[in-house]
Amino acid sequence: QAQLVESGGGLVQAGGSLTLSCAASGRTFSSYAKGWFRQAPGKEREFVAGINWSGGSTYYADSVKGRFTISRDNAKNTVSLQMNSLKPEDTAVYYCAAGRGSWYDPYQYWGQGTQVTVSS
Repeated sequence: QAQLVESGGGLVQAGGSLTLSCAASGRTFSSYAKGWFRQAPGKEREFVAGINWSGGSTYYADSVKGRFTISRDNAKNTVSLQMNSLKPEDTAVYYCAAGRGSWYDPYQYWGQGTQVTVSS
């Protein structure tokens, strides 16, 4: 059974950095688009960043553009999110996802999420 597992979340001070990783198992996702989403308490889940199957194209929400970087390693079946200059408003549960379509299409596979807390 295909599974995505996030890691790397935690507590960090504003201005700090974290790197989230998402490891896939059960199948290869090398031909899938991958994305990161987040959900803060009381808010809807929102798109953060996406990457196409080859890693040649990346997409970011305006709120994280210039601070976050998404990357992937198809040989290792992983996707990562480097987060710099973190702000308290980045606090959320972060989810990785994989989809058969483009980064803006619905995603079929989701991880369980990892908590990121940014203190002021």
